[in-house]
Amino acid sequence: MPKRVKYRKLQRGNRRGLATTKVTLAFGEFGLKTLENGWIKNTQIEAVRVILARQLHHGGKLWIRCFPDKSITKKPAEVRMGKGKGDLDHWVCVVKRGSVLFELGGVPQEYARQCFRLAAYKLPLRTKFITRTHK
Repeated sequence: MPKRVKYRKLQRGNRRGLATTKVTLAFGEFGLKTLENGWIKNTQIEAVRVILARQLHHGGKLWIRCFPDKSITKKPAEVRMGKGKGDLDHWVCVVKRGSVLFELGGVPQEYARQCFRLAAYKLPLRTKFITRTHK
């Protein structure tokens, strides 16, 4: 979550369209690119970070290109409508189709593919493995 935000409760916004930023690899040689639009929770990003950090204990570098800066609110169960917006529940990162979520460097291609396959299981969106040569 961010250190501080201007407004605590945000509107939902839209999740349509193609990504215009973060569409190419900027740091590493291999990346994980989304094929769908959606939200990724802070817990899902952390789960992927833990998996990739455990896989890379021999070497290599990881870059996380998404940050959960959108707050999501939720009203408690069995509460009547009205009485204002619900309390803050969790944070999400809005991702559009074609954006690069994670990057790896300093590891062989097959090992990076294997690491990102494990990471993709933890994400709610379909993803694709990309390399520097094939974007």
